[in-house]
Amino acid sequence: MAHPTVLSALVEEYAALAALGAELSDDQARRLEDVTYTLCVATGTRDIDSALTTAGHCPPRAWPWTTPR
Repeated sequence: MAHPTVLSALVEEYAALAALGAELSDDQARRLEDVTYTLCVATGTRDIDSALTTAGHCPPRAWPWTTPR
């Protein structure tokens, strides 16, 4: 797994981009895809909810930018 500082930076960037929602520019949308992929690889997971859970050691619904299930 990636260093906690790296994971924290990725989670923060993901949060900032995800918070924009439909307001994302094309470049920001590509960056969100890149950050999502990198978080999954860095945490050894296959989806963003699992990656955020692993990176943050808390359930995905605790992250304010994820969709409630």
